[in-house]
Amino acid sequence: MKFRVVCRKIYDYVRYDLKEIAFPSSLPDPPHIRKPRKLTWKEEFDVVKKATQLYAVSWVRDIRPEVWPDEFKEEVSDKKTDRVDGESGKTESSTLEDLAVAARGGMETLRPALQRLYMTRASAYSDALKAFIQGYQEGLQQVMEMKDDAKGDDKSPLQEDVFKK
Repeated sequence: MKFRVVCRKIYDYVRYDLKEIAFPSSLPDPPHIRKPRKLTWKEEFDVVKKATQLYAVSWVRDIRPEVWPDEFKEEVSDKKTDRVDGESGKTESSTLEDLAVAARGGMETLRPALQRLYMTRASAYSDALKAFIQGYQEGLQQVMEMKDDAKGDDKSPLQEDVFKK
């Protein structure tokens, strides 16, 4: 080969292939995905300003309601209305509040509160595990019924492939 051709191939390798090896580009987006429009400088500034506010407030234990995101404000207001008793107007105490009150009372009151907390968690875990096992057994039973039905009928290669997997 000529010297000029070799130089050009080396140049192309360094320019295109080596760059792709060292810094691979990501796959292109699928054709049906539309890219979001670019934000203006003002919109970018507003986003950074709001994110900075929320970050700064997150260091404080109680976040002021005026800086909460709108979705969170709706959730909190819904929870407050759910927790109010119809007759007395008092709110139900949360688990954290119960533990705080029990901790003030000393170890004698804290132990039963912690036991109650752990027992409710244990019952929730056992109920979830029972529900999972029941669902798994039902699914397994359905697959076995499908397999028995397929044995009686003429099997297509597609069905055999599905059952092998």
